[in-house]
Amino acid sequence: MKWHNKVTSLLNITYPAVQAPMLGITTPAMVAAISNAGGLGSLPVGGLSPDQTLALIREVKALTNKPFAVNLFAHTIPTVDQVAFGAMKEFLTAFAAEHGIAYVPPVPGQLRYYTYHDQIEILISEKIPVVSFTFGIPEDDHIADLKNRGARLIGTATCVEEALLLDNKFVDIITAQGSEAGGHRGTFLTEGSPPMIGTMSLVPQLADAIRRPILAAGGICDGSTMMAAMMLGAQGVQIGSAFLVCNESSAPNAHKHRIQNAASNEAVLTKNLSGRWARGIETKLMRAISASGIATLPYPVQQSLTAPIRSFAQQHDLPDYQTMWAGQSASRAVRRPAAAIFQSILEQAQAAFEQVEKHVQVRDRD
Repeated sequence: MKWHNKVTSLLNITYPAVQAPMLGITTPAMVAAISNAGGLGSLPVGGLSPDQTLALIREVKALTNKPFAVNLFAHTIPTVDQVAFGAMKEFLTAFAAEHGIAYVPPVPGQLRYYTYHDQIEILISEKIPVVSFTFGIPEDDHIADLKNRGARLIGTATCVEEALLLDNKFVDIITAQGSEAGGHRGTFLTEGSPPMIGTMSLVPQLADAIRRPILAAGGICDGSTMMAAMMLGAQGVQIGSAFLVCNESSAPNAHKHRIQNAASNEAVLTKNLSGRWARGIETKLMRAISASGIATLPYPVQQSLTAPIRSFAQQHDLPDYQTMWAGQSASRAVRRPAAAIFQSILEQAQAAFEQVEKHVQVRDRD
């Protein structure tokens, strides 16, 4: 099988496979492992301070001289509704006390939210070769600055309408994020429930509608799903949950154990933990917020309110109160080095391609 195509050419990589940026899970070691193996490692920095962003980039650079991506959150910061904030804080305080969780809620006036505007100059000065983004589209001048300095851009779309906007902004590659994907939805056009189009439906829809090469994301867990997406029109894939339990993952052991023993229908969609729709394993904390009837605040305000509970739970190995983002195929993840998982997916894809090719040859002879 010939791996070279528009995606590999644009990104200067050997294989058309990108490791998904998973904030809180992806480490510099994971990013470097995938880049060194011929794919594109992706470093998530959404919401981090400039100092944290620079330190992580430098850490990746110390581990690889291959291209890697840095992933940004392209959203706006909402105005804090003080009444809603107070109601949610009161509920979470009572919930934490009831379950023996130490909870110090944030003070609205002391919250500091970083956006990609605080990080963009670092990416430019560090000559990052690939910049990906989700939750929206950077402003035109920032897109121009990055492209003028030679960076390739990857945007995220969950429907055709979002893909068309990215296409018209001359984004180089568009990730088709299907509903199976774990973690946050990249949706940025709808106010209510996000588009829930499966990967195998979304990819051909985008292929028919846009001019840019497509990465398929969501449910890509092995060589067969990789080949299926590419046969439907993708020129590459983005793989996330398959790396959730790899050796380089920073996911807590409780998270790793839970997803490996979860049924696919346990990865549900929620906005209770962060304020943005995301797919993860349902927990007691998620259910309690839903049952409370209290309005969830927008991202990242809700995230700030639940963070102390989730952090305490992680430190004390309490899985019912942690964040456990996971895609619908997360239970198939294995505990191996990231590079070994990556190589296995490529080998499976090669075998799947050869099987299809053999079937076609037999059919043609008949």
